[in-house]
Amino acid sequence: MKLGLLTAAFGDLTLDGVAAWAAANGYEMLEVACWPSGGGEKRRYAGVTHIDVDALDVDAVHATLERHGLSISSLAYYPNNLHPDDAHREEVNAHLRKVIDAAQALGVGLVGTFVGNDKDRPLPENLERFRQIWPAIVSYAGERDVRVAIENCPMIFSYDEWPGGNNLAWSPAIWDEMFTAIPDANFGLNIDPSHLVWLMIDYERAVYDFADRIFHSHAKDLEVRPDGLYRHGTFSSGIGWQVPRLPGLGQVDWSRFVAALYAVGYDHVLSVEHEDRRFEGTQELVERGFVIARETLKPLLA
Repeated sequence: MKLGLLTAAFGDLTLDGVAAWAAANGYEMLEVACWPSGGGEKRRYAGVTHIDVDALDVDAVHATLERHGLSISSLAYYPNNLHPDDAHREEVNAHLRKVIDAAQALGVGLVGTFVGNDKDRPLPENLERFRQIWPAIVSYAGERDVRVAIENCPMIFSYDEWPGGNNLAWSPAIWDEMFTAIPDANFGLNIDPSHLVWLMIDYERAVYDFADRIFHSHAKDLEVRPDGLYRHGTFSSGIGWQVPRLPGLGQVDWSRFVAALYAVGYDHVLSVEHEDRRFEGTQELVERGFVIARETLKPLLA
């Protein structure tokens, strides 16, 4: 298993700049941000373009990676692929297809994304919309020998995402519904244990239960702030008390999570997803954050 990072936290650097820093600091793989180059999505750690799929230069990307001795674990584009606005949904789905095309062209073979969600509709209605919209996307990827890995983040961090969040794929029950509707072998998970912590879902059991669907893994930690939980309660859906942290600074037992991954035969990447507010705002802080993550995870990987 290799140590990697999601490049989105390095929004001010080029792909070459990210690769140079990563290679010099013990990272082996990059999960490369591929949002549209216009930067339309403004939320934190989104809207970053380290590979422009609208102007893809395959040789240049390969040369950059080879120069630094790195490889790509996945191409990353995490929008709301079930957005309630038809025009917006078509726009992001069209870009997702371009990212899939780029994965094929680069020989990467894996794209990480969200299923999406309409936060104002109940779960059964969103599942029905998923069944209508997603089979064509998965088929498009399969025709290009590309796998799609869905991250399990509920995407509910603030009240503009309340009550349902902007990503449907947050629990084992929902994953079962997804994989029953789309049993295709190229459709799976980018599993992130941090979201399971605050949802009180056993992340070790999830690894064992969905072993054949785990294509990629994020390494992000989470701290449940007891004062925030006391004040806001669980009905707030985590708002005010779920705090993203760097690996080693939260409540994930990384030795147990990695042990579970190894036990089921997963041997791809742990990709550090840096969303820790204590280590952002300057390049130096972001780099310190990735060093902390490396020191936590590297001893567990071989």
